Amino acid sequence: MSESTDPASPADQIAAGYAFTGPALELGALLWDGTCLPDRQIRIPLSMLNRHGLVAGATGTGKTKTLQLIAEQLSAGGVPVFLADIKGDVSGISAPGTPNEKVAERAKEVAQEWEATGFPGEFYSLGGLGPGIPLRATVTSFGPVLMSKVLRLNQTQEQSLGLIFHYADAKGLELIDLKDLRAVVAFLVSDQGKAELKGIGGLSTVTAGVILRALTAFEQQGAAEFFGEPEFDTSEFLRTAADGRGLVSVLELPAVQDKPQLFSTFLMWLLADLYTELPEVGDLERPKLVFFFDEAHLLFNGASKAFLESITQTVRLIRSKGIGVFFVTQTPKDVPADVLAQLGNRVQHALRAFTPDDAKALKATVKTFPNSGYDLEELLTQLGTGEAVITVLSEKGAPTPVAATRLRAPQSLMGPLEPAALDAAVKSSLLYPRYAEPVDRESAYEKISAEQAAAEAAAEAAAAGAEAEKQAKAAAKTARSAPKPDPSLAQQVAGSGLFRSLARSIGTQLGREISRSIFGTAKRRK
Repeated sequence: MSESTDPASPADQIAAGYAFTGPALELGALLWDGTCLPDRQIRIPLSMLNRHGLVAGATGTGKTKTLQLIAEQLSAGGVPVFLADIKGDVSGISAPGTPNEKVAERAKEVAQEWEATGFPGEFYSLGGLGPGIPLRATVTSFGPVLMSKVLRLNQTQEQSLGLIFHYADAKGLELIDLKDLRAVVAFLVSDQGKAELKGIGGLSTVTAGVILRALTAFEQQGAAEFFGEPEFDTSEFLRTAADGRGLVSVLELPAVQDKPQLFSTFLMWLLADLYTELPEVGDLERPKLVFFFDEAHLLFNGASKAFLESITQTVRLIRSKGIGVFFVTQTPKDVPADVLAQLGNRVQHALRAFTPDDAKALKATVKTFPNSGYDLEELLTQLGTGEAVITVLSEKGAPTPVAATRLRAPQSLMGPLEPAALDAAVKSSLLYPRYAEPVDRESAYEKISAEQAAAEAAAEAAAAGAEAEKQAKAAAKTARSAPKPDPSLAQQVAGSGLFRSLARSIGTQLGREISRSIFGTAKRRK
């Protein structure tokens, strides 16, 4: 194949599919027959960014820089962006890039007018672990399905956890942090609480034990920091800067890289919360937010059927809320077919075929693209860093022709901010005073503890009363069975015959003297 000046040439036919009339993001220049064609630009219509997308490719092929490139142009177009920074190298988006020979060469190759530019950013962390404004969620808003996923519960245990959440909600027991959930689980298998769920199946001691052990392991990973108040208001992600550019919200995750289940599930909570809170808006000229879900394969590993159904429904319906979602992973097969079918915009970086599994993944990836004039199975193994195979949705919603593309260079810093600069950016944010300090108000743990303390006090009082009554009865019984005391000397004398005889003669002088002597009265002197 070779380039042709014929308007009907394959290169021109591909380029014609990207000649949009409305606002669009500039991705790069078409590659055809090994040549970069700077006059044939590959673009994504801004209005189609809420139709979701996939950025895939092997490690080191440039996925992160592609995220940065798209995020920059969205921000410049007034669209807020959310990025998960797994490795800590996206924070540089808020600082101007550094010009060098490689950047200048790339800009020339793709006809890019490159200018070092920083973009307005906010930096967040999960629960305050690492630099960033703390993002927290309450256990209640996280919900039983997401909590089951992060605790790695099976379907039966997930259903039991759903009953626990239902009970807490019905009884007004606020599940704010993990100690609240632990307290409710422990209560429902206690002697006092067992009857509470009896009518709807109950909670087995074995299942409760599994949940409590999972919570303990979860807390030992530091997860207790992520649950609590003040809960983050996800509408904060929808803000724009004073100059009209969209804010780029960067979630700094290096401090929790060893907890992939946690941060992937937490990202899903952010997305689900946005879906719940935002009104229906239908198709817009530009999305309200574009959400990049990095390391997406971690979200789906070991996921239950209910969890997958929840993700699929969220992705399907959130488009009408004006939210676009891009999943970022290594191969399309990492994403379930029902979710993949909804991702209309595709940026596929190079894949490796070193093993039979790699070759199988490569063939599966090729099948997910429309027919094209490229030998995709060969091309996908030969793409260089910063090159990708692209197909997007046109302004009419139809897939564009497959286009091998040499991507533009980001204009912001391609690397992390200095720690001091990042810390200064975090603490100067207007949101920092609102979310920095945790708040621990009365919730399920305190209420159940108070009820248990009151019940224990009542039980102790009842036990003390019963013991007192028992002792009183014992004392009365002892009194009834005790031997009568011996009569005193006076009583013996008074009861004797001699005394009665003397009493009959009490009128005599001798009787009077004896009587006074016996009762202790003094003898009256004459």
